[in-house]
Amino acid sequence: MGEGIPRVPRLARISINHSTHHRKARMRRWIILALVLAAWCAAGPRPVQAQSPADAAYARLASDSYSDIEAGIAGLATSGDPKAGAVLRALADGRLLVRAEDKTLAIREGGALTEVRTGAALPSPDGFKPVRVNNRVRRAIDAAQGTLNLVAPDPGLRRNAADAVFKARDVAALPALETALARETDAGVKRAMEEARAAALLAKPDTPEGAGIASVAVLQARGDGDALAILRGLSGNPSPAVRDAAAKAIAGVEWRLALVANLQNAWYGVSLGSVLLLAAIGLAITFGVMGIINMAHGEMVMLGAYTTFLVQEAIRQRMPGLFDWSLPIAIPLAFLVAGAVGIVIERGIIRHLYGRPLETLLATWGVSLILQQAVRSLFGPTNREVGAPSYMAGAVDVFGLSITWGRLWIVLFALAVFLGLNLILKATSFGLKTRAVTQNRRMAASMGIRTPWIDAFTFGLGSGIAGIAGVALSQIDNVSPNLGQSYIIDSFLVVVFGGVGNLWGTLVAALTLGVANKFLEPYAGAVLGKILLLVFIVLFIQKRPRGLFALKGRAVEA
Repeated sequence: MGEGIPRVPRLARISINHSTHHRKARMRRWIILALVLAAWCAAGPRPVQAQSPADAAYARLASDSYSDIEAGIAGLATSGDPKAGAVLRALADGRLLVRAEDKTLAIREGGALTEVRTGAALPSPDGFKPVRVNNRVRRAIDAAQGTLNLVAPDPGLRRNAADAVFKARDVAALPALETALARETDAGVKRAMEEARAAALLAKPDTPEGAGIASVAVLQARGDGDALAILRGLSGNPSPAVRDAAAKAIAGVEWRLALVANLQNAWYGVSLGSVLLLAAIGLAITFGVMGIINMAHGEMVMLGAYTTFLVQEAIRQRMPGLFDWSLPIAIPLAFLVAGAVGIVIERGIIRHLYGRPLETLLATWGVSLILQQAVRSLFGPTNREVGAPSYMAGAVDVFGLSITWGRLWIVLFALAVFLGLNLILKATSFGLKTRAVTQNRRMAASMGIRTPWIDAFTFGLGSGIAGIAGVALSQIDNVSPNLGQSYIIDSFLVVVFGGVGNLWGTLVAALTLGVANKFLEPYAGAVLGKILLLVFIVLFIQKRPRGLFALKGRAVEA
């Protein structure tokens, strides 16, 4: 080595090398730490994932608290979760289960369990129990299902959803209602949604005064009992203007409901009158032409009802697709059956008793007992089921007036029978001869009219119409051997009150007694109301023995 370079001792060189190695190791550790920090900073800190509205709702549904479950239902309805409808249906049916240890929710379908959040099948039902439900929770389910259906494609579902929100007065449904209202194009559904929004706004404590008054006006326009109940609940509203508007609306709604109630009673009276007309119109013919007190007339009605039952049984067993045609098929058959039985009764018994009204009363009463027992032996004493065709099911609402299709068809049918019978008596040879015998039997016989056959066919016509009445009565009363006994007394009252043998008098009397009976029932009751009508008719007959419309003729006036 050169002499100018100083030599370093060996120990010093070892110390220097060790220190250098230690610094390099620390440097490597700092470099690694820096690289890790740099990678973490580059990736960024992972944010805590927020809980979705659906998850929050499911967490509340798994609670043991009814309040939490109710809140979970409301949250699920507005969460937008596609599974919300299925979960709510399962909850309503008692098929939504929860496992207490981990709050897992599952839906039971038959014997299988499906986890709600993931849709995965669960192997065992161990530890699961139904989610708790009470009346308040059920109301919340109805309201939530209504909220989900507010935007359904079917207008009927949207209408039902709006009605459900209206009844629940669900404030939580207001955002969904506003969205649905903006999209709605059907006028009827939109009106129902506006009524639901009004009910919800009036249930909201911080609703502005102007919106509250407008909501009161919407409920007044609705004008039914539900709207009245909501308006009466506004007596504690903090706004004096809203309270005053509610008071005026209550007076208007009460007046309207009273008017609708009277119209409803009038409709019920017309409906009852049409039934009485059907039952009595055949009796008016036989009683008017022959002066016979036919106590078996009610059994002709019963035979028509049982004919309808037999027709429906045959159709059910052989041609179920024709069930809606069962009544049109039964009408002519019931007329023929009851009419044939009537002719047999007249030819076999009554023709020997003309001029002896007491004997005819006793004889026909005996015939009625025989017919009742015969039907009881053939069909049994229990009621028989006669179904209603599809076009007679349901009801229609007309300005708050509920009109059932079945009753409406019976009213129209009674008027058709009445007009048809008038046409037969006014525009046919048989009708001319019948009227001649009614007015003057001896003169008609001297003109060559065979009065015995007119008597037989007239009695058969009256019995056949009673059979047709049985077809209609099978839709509103029990078909049993005692069916006719329910209408025989009322039929005689109608005939005597209207005028014996006068069809127009029978129509007026039937409608008058039907309406009067329905208006008396709310005040006097059904039994006392009928007694009062009977007393009125007895007093009326004292003044007018021939009824409202008396027949004209020499024999009648004699």
